[in-house]
Formats: sequence, structure tokens, C-alpha cells
Amino acid sequence: MPPSVPSLPDSDVVDSPCVNLCRLDERSGLCCGCLRTLDEITAWGSASVARKRAILDEIRRRERVFS
Repeated sequence: MPPSVPSLPDSDVVDSPCVNLCRLDERSGLCCGCLRTLDEITAWGSASVARKRAILDEIRRRERVFS
């Protein structure tokens, strides 16, 4: 089970949820480390702060579903 994503600070910098456990689960299509999809991982570097926050919100939802 991947570690929980920390709560979001109020800033313009959103740290990547990557925990260097990079392996995609074939069944779910999610990274086993950070619970992002391949599309979310590749888009992260150029994503807006709002999009990054939305991805982190989705990861939190996935944590509840997959825990």
C-alpha cells in the first residue's frame, strides 16, 4: 500500500506525489507507488497548480477505494 499523500499547503508549489516506487499495475492502470495514471504522471511537470491539486484529490479518493 503506498504512503498517504500529505495535506495540501496553501502555495503555488505542489510537490510531486512520486515515492520512487514506479511500477504500473496492469489491472488498475495505476502506479503502485503514487496511485497516479500514466497520463497524470506524464502531465505533472507542465500541469497547472489547480490540475496538480485535482490529481492529488483524486489520489486521496483512490487511497480510500484501494485501502
